[in-house]
Amino acid sequence: MIARAASIVGSLLLAAVLAIAQSPAPDPTLAPVLVVRIEGAIGPASADQVTRALDRAARERAQLVVLQMDTPGGLDTSMRSIIKAILASPVPVATFVAPQGARAASAGTYILYASHIAAMAPATNLGAATPIAIGMPTPGGEPSRPAEPPGSAPAGKPAGDHDTLAAKRINDATAYMRGLAQLRGRDAAWGEQAVREAVSLPATDALARKVIDLIASDTHDLLQRLDGRRVRIDTAHEVTLATARAPVVTLEPDWRDKLLGVISDPSLALVLMMVGIYGLLFEFMNPGYVAPGVIGGVCLLLALWSLQMLPINYAGLALILLGIVFFVAEAFVPSYGALGIGGVAAFAFGALLLIDSDTPGFGVPLPLIASLALASAAFVIGVVGMAARARRRPVVSGAPAMLGVPGEVIEFAEGEGWAHVNGERWRVRAGVALQPGQRVRVTRVDNLTLEVSPATDRP
Repeated sequence: MIARAASIVGSLLLAAVLAIAQSPAPDPTLAPVLVVRIEGAIGPASADQVTRALDRAARERAQLVVLQMDTPGGLDTSMRSIIKAILASPVPVATFVAPQGARAASAGTYILYASHIAAMAPATNLGAATPIAIGMPTPGGEPSRPAEPPGSAPAGKPAGDHDTLAAKRINDATAYMRGLAQLRGRDAAWGEQAVREAVSLPATDALARKVIDLIASDTHDLLQRLDGRRVRIDTAHEVTLATARAPVVTLEPDWRDKLLGVISDPSLALVLMMVGIYGLLFEFMNPGYVAPGVIGGVCLLLALWSLQMLPINYAGLALILLGIVFFVAEAFVPSYGALGIGGVAAFAFGALLLIDSDTPGFGVPLPLIASLALASAAFVIGVVGMAARARRRPVVSGAPAMLGVPGEVIEFAEGEGWAHVNGERWRVRAGVALQPGQRVRVTRVDNLTLEVSPATDRP
């Protein structure tokens, strides 16, 4: 039994050694292959990461850039930035939908169509490339519909009876997809169908319809299958890949990509803007604390940097700013809640409309909006409460505070004189003759002169 177990272990070790020996070692003389992972929604951070990776590939004369992608879609502006970088890249780009179970939906489908090489792992899918309606609902309360192909209108309904804006958006996306398909020799008919009807395809069907070039289990398998393939960069340039033994460099997101990914979150942008505004407001109300002003200024600048990268609905931004103005006005000119309630309502509606996109990962969650609105309402209630308490307090300074205050005459002649009031020397007037040392009471304040009467008299 011991000899048999030793024989089995020896066989396994020999098989492992042979497998390692048969796997080709990387050849440092070959141009490298750069791998960039795109996970989650495509936004400004993704676009910046891909653009800088393609610039680095051109500088280092890499032979291929692999975009390993798993995305539900993303922003149109970010998607187009990535596609422009791919089309202008002197290095071929392979978009690889991986690992198994990943998808390249919506914006990911356009990027795959634009790449020089399109590949997918088993059990992955792509498609659903219909542009999502943004902004307010369409007239009539119905959601925007994809534009209907000619001749497909339902009976009794005019073919042109659809939202014009939706039709323009669909037609623009269709033309864009068809142009990319014609450039790379892919199935343009299915690409148009993915835009108009939001259809999807699994990997095997995508290969059968020539939407993609190949199926690979992982990145290593992909590079083995691409070895020796000729790729056309443009009409005048063609390269032959030697990827089987090429060094592979995986580009991990650096601090800039991570910071951009965090800052470009709409929820965080909204929170930073509120913290910035309240920090500056507190500093203006209590000059000299410094820290609230510094923190507020930094947060506000970060929020503005984030918002300029996102698809902002300016009506929503204007409503948020109007709500903040109402909060500030309530703090300085108390209206007993009227301005505060208006500010909370304006802020809530503005936050709902702030991001002009329904793309997954780029909306502001309703619980966050409710939390910020409640925090603002608590601020307003606090300001109104302080104003009400201040109104009930007795006056402790100024001319009204002098009425009824007792004093003592120092000297008096011909209706005027001087008296000690509240420990200070005041010029006084009286309608009756007063004697030095006599107790008096203030009845009226006239600039720097006090009208007084004997303390025995009622003011």
